[in-house]
Amino acid sequence: MVTLNAALDEYLSYLRVERGAAPATIEGYQRDLRRCINAQGADEPTDSLSYQAIVVYLGELAELGCAPSSLKRSVSAIKGFCGFMAQDGLAAHNAAAVLKMPRVPAHLPPSLSIKQVEALFDQQFEPTPAGTRNRALLELLYGCGLRVSEISALDLAECDLDGGLIRVFGKGSKERMVPVSGSAHAALTRYLQEARGLLHTKRQTQPSEGSAVFLNVRGERLGSGGVYSIVVNYGRRVGLDSLHPHSLRHSYATHLLEGGADLRSIQELLGHASIATTQIYTHVGRGHLRGEYLTCHPRARL
Repeated sequence: MVTLNAALDEYLSYLRVERGAAPATIEGYQRDLRRCINAQGADEPTDSLSYQAIVVYLGELAELGCAPSSLKRSVSAIKGFCGFMAQDGLAAHNAAAVLKMPRVPAHLPPSLSIKQVEALFDQQFEPTPAGTRNRALLELLYGCGLRVSEISALDLAECDLDGGLIRVFGKGSKERMVPVSGSAHAALTRYLQEARGLLHTKRQTQPSEGSAVFLNVRGERLGSGGVYSIVVNYGRRVGLDSLHPHSLRHSYATHLLEGGADLRSIQELLGHASIATTQIYTHVGRGHLRGEYLTCHPRARL
């Protein structure tokens, strides 16, 4: 008899080894699925996780006030897990085959105005290696639209400053090339030439740490928590109390759209698997599009 607990271990191993899923993705799936099988009984046989049991479990999540986006993530995790068990013969059938994904209301991500972006970068950065690093970090988050995990994982070998490109490994280890130019290129170049070496010599680092672009004050790879803290701190200094790294990524995409970039190009730059994810920015940019219409259409102002 294969238990749900054993099947979950096999599924997580499959995601890690065969699918090459990102650590954050595996951690999220593990958390959602562990909660699900614990509700059913982790040592129960796999076939005990029936369609009815899944519906009851999801209903309980909804009653507890689980956000629609979190509920959708749980459904996605359960569907993937049940499909894996059926395909590998760990369960007699796919209990979640007819389970439908819940609809999540469209969420307009927060975006900075151009004035707010200017205020963020016009502030004084400390004349220290850490201050030089922080400017480069913020410039790259906004100038290249990187995720927190992507900028934390960025290695020296992935930066082609002469060619004005950086290689980024996004969700599911998907690779993309992102242009880096202007102030982001200048800030990154200055950091690498003048400041990173001073941070690197703080202590002996492991090889994986030594290859990292962004280092903390101990000479180790700057983690996601460190990136988040830096962004929040510099945002608060200029009155942007709700600023976080994803705000800079959203602003990058929104300002590209407002500048005339097409959605397909923005999709490639952001590393979105589906154009549907990128289309949220057509809603963000509606005010700009209306302004363009009023300015350009010959009969809009009559």
